[in-house]
Amino acid sequence: MCTRVQAPHNGRMNAVWTWVRQHGGKLLMGLLALLLGAALWRWWMGPQVQTEAVQPRDLLQTVVASGRVETPHRVDIGAQITGTVARVPVVEGQAVKAGDVLIELVSSELQSAKRQAELAVVQAQGRLRQLNDLQGPVVQQTLRQAQANLDAARASGQRNQALFEQGFIGQAALDESRKALALADAQALAAQKQVASTQVGGAEHSLAVGAVAEAQANAEVVGAKARYAVVKAPVSGQLIGRTVEVGDVVQAGKVLMTLSPEGATQLVVQIDEKNLRLIALGQQALASADAYPQQKFKAQVAYINPGINAQTGAVEVKLDVQEPVHTLRQDMTVSVDMAVARKPQALALQVGHVNDINGPAPWVWLRDAGHAVRRPVRLGLRGGAWVEVLAGLREGDAVIAMPGGGANTLREGQRVRAQP
Repeated sequence: MCTRVQAPHNGRMNAVWTWVRQHGGKLLMGLLALLLGAALWRWWMGPQVQTEAVQPRDLLQTVVASGRVETPHRVDIGAQITGTVARVPVVEGQAVKAGDVLIELVSSELQSAKRQAELAVVQAQGRLRQLNDLQGPVVQQTLRQAQANLDAARASGQRNQALFEQGFIGQAALDESRKALALADAQALAAQKQVASTQVGGAEHSLAVGAVAEAQANAEVVGAKARYAVVKAPVSGQLIGRTVEVGDVVQAGKVLMTLSPEGATQLVVQIDEKNLRLIALGQQALASADAYPQQKFKAQVAYINPGINAQTGAVEVKLDVQEPVHTLRQDMTVSVDMAVARKPQALALQVGHVNDINGPAPWVWLRDAGHAVRRPVRLGLRGGAWVEVLAGLREGDAVIAMPGGGANTLREGQRVRAQP
């Protein structure tokens, strides 16, 4: 005889199922009521929102602009004579020092003129030496001879006068002696003039000295023109343009190279005219070249164009680079961040929390006593992601900030819950 014994566990399970069959409906209704109550409570309390307390903070307003590197002036380099290019020892982009050779020209005409001028100097100097070393002594000897002849003529005239008075000679002989004396006197006077003319300060000597000076001046002029055949850098800087090659025939005055002098460097940027009221001379800025964005350097506003570009609505502003920056190159693109205003401990909130911030009547959603309140505000200084609140809010006010523009779905007076 076999007896089946029922496990106690099965009995408990049967009891549970019996209880569920008897009370399941009530349990389900209770759960549904609980869920509905929670939903109604959440609906009545309103949506959950993020809030941010209005707090004082240091604000720095900046104006960001892009522009280019520019030196205050550029030097256009050209030849002063016509010639053929023989050598160009520099390349575009190269840094040069003052006095470095940039271009060498060949001019056969100038070389001939230089040789002729040098020969003219030699000839003039030879003429002066001939006057001093040869002609001068000759005229001195001529003067001595003429003086001796004059002395002899005077003595002969005195004797003939005595003989005439004694009756030993006639009038004709006396006249001949007088003629000889006059001739000797004239010859002596001429010799004296010649000597005076050949001495320093005399006419002939002065002409010879003047001829030498004229020839030397002409040689210097021709030599200067010949030196024009070598074009040198007038100042130190960087060559930013070159339009000449070996073998080119260049004309005087034609620009062959452009030199950007080293030293002062400026940044030229275009500022939107709406920011013109914020810009002033002497304002400080931080700049960086697009090629080297991590290398920041200081600049200062040095010039504000008084006119506005009618096509772009921008105003040109120039900033001086205060310290040498070796990485900067002419016409390099730069970004400039100008500090236009500062205000310590200004009551501020994030720009993204303000609705119609660029409109005439900006406003924010404020959580006040658990309700959403639309509050107009008056704004002031804007620095980066923050904006100053001049009126409409107080320190500690909870401004609603819902991501994705959700704050615009709120209604005036609607209940809202703050996120923990």
